[in-house]
Amino acid sequence: MASNQKQKKPAKVRPAGLPTRQQVMDFIAEADTPAGKREIAKAFGLKGQEKIALKALLKDMADEGLIDIGPARAFHKMGGVPKVTVLRIVDVDDTTLIATPEKWEAEGQPAPRLRIVERGKPKTRQSALTIGDRVLARTEEAGRGWIAHPMKKLAKASEELLGVVEEMADGKLWLRPVDKRIRKDTPISDSGNARPGDLVLAEPHGRPPRMSARVTDILGDPFAPRSFSLIAIHKHGIPHVFPDRVEDDALTVAALPLHEDKREDLRHLPIVAIDPVDARDHDDAVWAAPDEDEGNPGGYKAIVAIADVSYYVRPGSALDKEARKRGNSVYFPDLVVPMLPHQLSSDMCSLRAGEDRAAMACHLTINAQGKVTAWRFTRAVIRVAAVLAYEDAQAAIDGTKDNALLEPAFKPLWACWALLQKARKARDPLALDLPERRVVLDEAGKIVSVAVRERLDAHMLIEDYMIAANVAAAKALEQKKAPVMYRVHEPPSRDKLVALKDYLATFDIGFALGQVVKPSTFNQLIAKIGEAEEKPQIMEMILRSQTQAYYAPQNMGHFGLALGSYAHFTSPIRRYADLLVHRALVGAYGLDLPVPKGRDVPDRSSLSQDDYENMGRVGEMISGHERRAMEAERETIDRYVAAYLAAHVGEVMPARITGVQNFGFFATVEGLGGDGLVPVSTMGAEHFFYDEAGRALQGVESGDRYTVGQRLELRLADADPINGSLRFELPDSPAPRGAPMKRDRTRPGIKRGRPANIRHIGGKRGKHRK
Repeated sequence: MASNQKQKKPAKVRPAGLPTRQQVMDFIAEADTPAGKREIAKAFGLKGQEKIALKALLKDMADEGLIDIGPARAFHKMGGVPKVTVLRIVDVDDTTLIATPEKWEAEGQPAPRLRIVERGKPKTRQSALTIGDRVLARTEEAGRGWIAHPMKKLAKASEELLGVVEEMADGKLWLRPVDKRIRKDTPISDSGNARPGDLVLAEPHGRPPRMSARVTDILGDPFAPRSFSLIAIHKHGIPHVFPDRVEDDALTVAALPLHEDKREDLRHLPIVAIDPVDARDHDDAVWAAPDEDEGNPGGYKAIVAIADVSYYVRPGSALDKEARKRGNSVYFPDLVVPMLPHQLSSDMCSLRAGEDRAAMACHLTINAQGKVTAWRFTRAVIRVAAVLAYEDAQAAIDGTKDNALLEPAFKPLWACWALLQKARKARDPLALDLPERRVVLDEAGKIVSVAVRERLDAHMLIEDYMIAANVAAAKALEQKKAPVMYRVHEPPSRDKLVALKDYLATFDIGFALGQVVKPSTFNQLIAKIGEAEEKPQIMEMILRSQTQAYYAPQNMGHFGLALGSYAHFTSPIRRYADLLVHRALVGAYGLDLPVPKGRDVPDRSSLSQDDYENMGRVGEMISGHERRAMEAERETIDRYVAAYLAAHVGEVMPARITGVQNFGFFATVEGLGGDGLVPVSTMGAEHFFYDEAGRALQGVESGDRYTVGQRLELRLADADPINGSLRFELPDSPAPRGAPMKRDRTRPGIKRGRPANIRHIGGKRGKHRK
C-alpha cells in the first residue's frame, strides 16, 4: 500500500486540513489524472465537515472562474478560458454583447473577447444584460474565437468601489462610499498614492465581515467642478470618451453634401427652435400657418422639422455602433455625455439659426377640433429663423418683449396650438405635472442656485407639437407596414392598484378595482379631491402606481398619454430609438440619398437587415440605458442639492414626506429636492405604530401622524455632498451642536434592528418584508 502510494506521488506529502485556493490550483495543475472533489479530499486527508467545506470552496472557485467543475473532474485551463467562468460585459458589437474574463492572468496575452449568446427571452426587460453586468457563463471555442452562454447574472457586489478616502483619529484610512444606499465604510488595505479627501476607485478584497479595499485609480478632488458628474459616470459605467475611429467617422460624415436639389426646400419658412435656456443642442423646430384648403375650414398646417441624423449616422458604421452602445445622451448640470460626437451633436445636426441644415420634416394637417387628419414625411433643407429660450418665446407672445417674429411665427404657432389643446383635452391624458429641478452653476462650476423650472405655455406648446409628430411617425409606419420602435407605457399592474386602493381607503376615498382604468380615472380622482390638504399625498401615490415606460417593437399603447400608437421621433441627436424611427421612415417613404463616390460611408440610411432582426433586443438595451441615465442624472442633482444645502445645516425649512418605513420617514426640501431621512430614533421617547397600508407612522400617545406627501417643517441636521444624502430632524428635537462629529471606527458597531419605539400594525407583514 505504501509502495503504491509512493509510485503515485513520489515528490509531495500533502498537508492535512482544508487547502487554500492556491493549494487546490497547484494540485489540479500537477495531477496526472483528472482531479475531482473526491481526489482533492483524499489528497488533503479531509473528513466529515472538512469535505462539506471543500465542496463550498470549490463552488466559490468555480463562480470566480478559477476552475471548471464537471460531473467527474475539476480542472483549470491555464492560459485559456475556463469552461465555466465569470465574465464582465464590456462592449456591444451591433447587438452582440462582448465580454472578457473578470480575472485574466496569462502574461503576454490579451484577454479574449467572448461573444455572448443568450438563449430564449429574458423573463423581464430588467433582466436583459447590458454593458457592466457580470455573468457566470459556460464558454466554448467557435471558429477562431470564443462564445459564452450565460448561466446566471451575478450581483455587482464585487465591482470596483467608488468613494472618498477618509483618515480617522487613529491614522487608519477608510473608504467612504459615494452611493448613499451603502451604509458601511470599508477599511483601506492599500491606498497607493491616494491621500485623505481624494475621490478614488478601489478593488474589494476578502469577504464580509473582513472586507478591505485596495485603491486602483485616483480621480481627484470630489468637490472640484464636474466631479459630481464624474462620480455618476464611473459609478454607472457610462461610456464618456469617443474612440478615435468614431471621432474620425464623425468628421467624415459631417462633410457630406446636403443634396439640396434632392430635398424639399423649406428655407423660406420662418421656422423657429424653442428650447431650454441652457440647451446644448437643438434638434427640433416648428412652424404653423392657417390651412388655405377649403376642405379644412378653421384648420392649420404645421411642420415639425427634426435634425436629419439618419443621413449622417448610418447603419453598421462606427458612429452607429457607438450610438447604440450609449443609447442616449446623459445630461448633468455641468456637462453633457452626448450620444454622438460634438462634430454632429453640437454642429452639423444642431439646428442653428441662419444656417442651412438637413432635416426630416413632419408635415401635419390639423382640423378645427385639433385632430391631426393627415401627415407626410420628407427630407428637407431648412434655415431656422431663430433659436429662442422658452422664456423669450413666452415674453414675445405675452407682449412683454418685442420680437420681429411675433406675427409671422409665434402667433400662428400659438393659434394652432390652441387646436391641439382641444384634442389633448378630449383625450384626457394623465395630468401629473412633476416639477423639474434646475441646478445653475457659475463659470467656475460652483452652485449659484437650485430651483424648480417654471412651467410656461411655451413648454406645453412645444410638448404638444412633439407629441403630434411622434404619433404621426408611429401611424405613418403602421400604414406602410414598416417596423416601429414604439414608446410603450403599460397600464398600472393590479398589485399597484390594490396598494393604491388600500391607501385611499385610509382617507375614506373609494377606488373600484373592477373598473377599466384609464388616465381619466386618475384625473377624476384628483379633481374630486380638489385642493384638500391630502392632495399632495394622493398625487404622490398615484405617481407611484404607474409603470415605467420602455422601448419595444410590439405596440402596447401609451397609457399616460392616452394614445394607441406612440413612437419617439423628435430627438435623434440624443436618443437612439428616434434614430431607428427616422431610418424606418426613410425606408418607408423611399427617401434614401446617395453618398458621393470615394467616401468611406455606408450607402444606405434606412433600416439595415440587422436593424430589422434585432429590434426587440435593441429596445431592451436602450431601455436599460435610459434607466441608467435617469438614475445617474437624479443622483448627480441630489449631490448638487446636498452641496448647496451644506451651508444651511441647522436651519428649519419646508419639506414634504416622500416615503415612510418602520425606521423613520424620508422627506425632500420643497422646491429643491433631495431625499433625507428623519430616523424614528430622533423623534423622542414616544412609541410609534407603523401603518403599512396607510404608509404612515403614528404616535401612540400624541396621535401625530406622518404620511407620504404630507408637508411639514423640518430642521436640516446633515447634508453630505459626496453621496447626496440629507438627514432631517423634527424642529422640536434637540438642536445640533456644531458640525457633525467624525465617526470613531475603533468603537464596536451599532446594533441594527427595529427601533425600540416602533410597533407594526400593517396587515401584510410578509409583503412588507418582500
